[in-house]
Amino acid sequence: MHLVRLHHMVNQIARNLAVRGDEAATAATVDHLKLFWDPRMKAAIIAGDRNGLEPIAQAAVERLER
Repeated sequence: MHLVRLHHMVNQIARNLAVRGDEAATAATVDHLKLFWDPRMKAAIIAGDRNGLEPIAQAAVERLER
């Protein structure tokens, strides 16, 4: 899957969860990625350039990487 599409998807997830506050939204975004994203999608978003990710999405990808 193309990285631009993955960025769009994770940004949408993070935006939808942002009403919970930054920390809760980050945690919920990570949970969503772990539960619903294919391992190839997770590997691509972790390995790819993170420019274009919104702050909550970027924090979630960084946390997913750990």
